[in-house]
Amino acid sequence: MGFQTQIREALSELEAAGLLRRPLRISGPQGPTVDIDGRPVLCFCSNNYLGLANHPALVAASQAAAHAEGVGAAAPRLITGTMDAHRDAEMAYAGFVGTPAAALFSTGYAANVGTVQALVGPGDVVFSDALNHASLIDGCRLSRAKVYVYSHRDADHLESLLGRHRPASRRALIVTDSLFSMDGTTAPLPDLEALARRFEAGLLVDEAHALGVFGPEGRGLAAAQGVEPDVLIGTLGKSFGVAGAFVAASEEVVSLIRNRARSFVYSTAPPPLVARAAIAALALVRDADQARKSLLSNADRLRSELRLLGFEVPDGDSQILPVLIGENDRTMQLSAKLLERGIFVQGIRPPTVPEGTARLRLTPMATHRPEHIDQAIDAFASLDCDP
Repeated sequence: MGFQTQIREALSELEAAGLLRRPLRISGPQGPTVDIDGRPVLCFCSNNYLGLANHPALVAASQAAAHAEGVGAAAPRLITGTMDAHRDAEMAYAGFVGTPAAALFSTGYAANVGTVQALVGPGDVVFSDALNHASLIDGCRLSRAKVYVYSHRDADHLESLLGRHRPASRRALIVTDSLFSMDGTTAPLPDLEALARRFEAGLLVDEAHALGVFGPEGRGLAAAQGVEPDVLIGTLGKSFGVAGAFVAASEEVVSLIRNRARSFVYSTAPPPLVARAAIAALALVRDADQARKSLLSNADRLRSELRLLGFEVPDGDSQILPVLIGENDRTMQLSAKLLERGIFVQGIRPPTVPEGTARLRLTPMATHRPEHIDQAIDAFASLDCDP
């Protein structure tokens, strides 16, 4: 059997399992309404939580930077790719989360996979939440450290694993999301911090979906709960509406990451215009208390109304609402029917979520108006009438 035939067979297997993905084409800027194949629909599955992705201040900062500093950084950071824009962004975000230093990465995936791999290796041990993002899981694997997975949000299980496996290792690292992107659940950060200190382990917290939404000035769940992780990772492509990510920590930790994170050392630096836009976004996020209130109010209303309609929506108080369906094909059928009614809610299937837990991942924005929420609720209500 030839290679191309084998590839077609692999695609057929994905399709038969209801797992073949085909991206929709979106035209124009990201906002509460997007154009899909030329048709305007309300978007309820974006991570553009505060609605900043097309904010005029970010557009202006990008345009000014493109004229003054060009488009591309043209090299990795450790060659000629470190420009003023990168340094300025790193200083700004380190100050935002209250750490001495930060390192800017091109994507959140690159930040997570590179940071874990840089901090631990053979002879070390990592303790990872069972529902951590794929980028954290891949970083654990790439590190070649021994990895132990603890039950989701289960500090007692983590304590048991630390007691058994920490003594025999050199360095130890506890790794967790703060707000889990597919479930809307939150990590028990104070318990994790206490265990990290007790067992002399580092604590790495990925604040990707919490930064900008929770905490004073949007500084995340760690700040909201008075927790000081050894390593904090923030993503700029969600609440901040731009792209890239940063890793914030002590000068020594950031220096080691800059020297050992393969996704930092061997990747072209982010475009300077993105770094400048990220700096502009930071000022907007700090002053976004009303937007945060609107975002969470929209989420609360959707959660309540969808439950009244009979949909299975777990408890939560974040902007992430999983509507649990179970079957892959049924999930995508419902997603398609919602899209027909002008509501874009993407279906999420394995391997992003565990087998048998396919879902519609609903995420409102601060910029959704009350009538937008009404339309979404009406569209979900109409699904009950479908054969």
